[in-house]
Amino acid sequence: MSESMTVELTEKQRDLVLRGLRYVRNSIMLEVRDPSPEFIQDRERRLQEVHELITRLETAKTNSTADVR
Repeated sequence: MSESMTVELTEKQRDLVLRGLRYVRNSIMLEVRDPSPEFIQDRERRLQEVHELITRLETAKTNSTADVR
């Protein structure tokens, strides 16, 4: 079980974090090593983790778009 953390970000900060995650994703994809099965499996796992974070941030509602009652 993993721990969860809530962080409030402005839209500008969220965009900055997303840009950084995309940079990390590209770095993982361009990493040069012998294509051993262990390396490929590890790279796929790391790419999946980054993809999940990007998806969560892209779909997160901001305060300005949240429902107002």
